[in-house]
Amino acid sequence: MAQARLKRGRKVVLLTARGRERVIKHKVDWSRVDAASEKDIGRHKAADDRNARADAAAYARRVRARTKLTQSEFARRIGVPVETVRNWEQGKRSPRGPARALLRVINEAPELAFSVLEKKPS
Repeated sequence: MAQARLKRGRKVVLLTARGRERVIKHKVDWSRVDAASEKDIGRHKAADDRNARADAAAYARRVRARTKLTQSEFARRIGVPVETVRNWEQGKRSPRGPARALLRVINEAPELAFSVLEKKPS
């Protein structure tokens, strides 16, 4: 999920997954931004959080669906409780850090990912 920040001089930057900042061109009605109350900001933040969870849930469902595995089978193959997969897919939790990276690997190369995950540690 990308994040944006407002810098000095009302410059908007996009924070990339690698932690870099990229200036984005924008057309913002600053009078509306300045007029926003704390209540408005809280409401918008809550909506943004809901949308981010929904996007993460859809991605988790799509990755698992591509593998043609049930939630239980998928959870067992990646070594997490089935409740974790359910929570991801229902939007109750979002995969973070290593879990998100694992889902990306499974999405791109499922056979390779599962063959590595099935190997016993030496």
